[in-house]
Amino acid sequence: MADRQASVDRDTLETQISVSLNLDGKGKGEFKTGVPFLEHMMDQIARHGMIDLDVTCKGDTHIDDHHSVEDIGITIGQAMDKAVGSKRGIYRYGHAYVPLDEALSRVVIDFSGRPGLVMNIPFTQKRIGSFDTELFWEFFQGFVNHAKVTLHIDCLRGSNAHHQAETVFKAFGRALRMALTADERLGDATPSTKGSL
Repeated sequence: MADRQASVDRDTLETQISVSLNLDGKGKGEFKTGVPFLEHMMDQIARHGMIDLDVTCKGDTHIDDHHSVEDIGITIGQAMDKAVGSKRGIYRYGHAYVPLDEALSRVVIDFSGRPGLVMNIPFTQKRIGSFDTELFWEFFQGFVNHAKVTLHIDCLRGSNAHHQAETVFKAFGRALRMALTADERLGDATPSTKGSL
């Protein structure tokens, strides 16, 4: 498969973001965003997805974290789409169940070329520390719109909101890893009856 790396810069009046990723990395993450809990979650994506991920963001966090979180999702999605390229030879679909103590989440992804998000996380708290759990929707919506993937996220159980979030992001990383893996039997073909994605 071709070199699957990409870098994207996004500059708006609300945020200035740089994302670099390597889909065939070693799971290394470097984050400087001003949103510590999101950094902890993105580290799960890198480690469990075996994706090298470097994200920097200067955002208007003096207002709140909304713009930074949403725009980081958008920019990671743009970089993912660029790095994946034609999607030839990948599994395309990925899924994972991940537990953490009492919490269990399932994530299913399809590099379909069609953005779609279905997310059901009944968070037991509105905030994890200072992080507003509603912002996870904004992160994933931004991601799917620009990575052009269909993504289903379900937290099946959990009483600790931190555990709920962490199982989602670990499962997301592992589902990405599965979907992006080269399928030796497929060779250089496109994993679609349409012949393109």
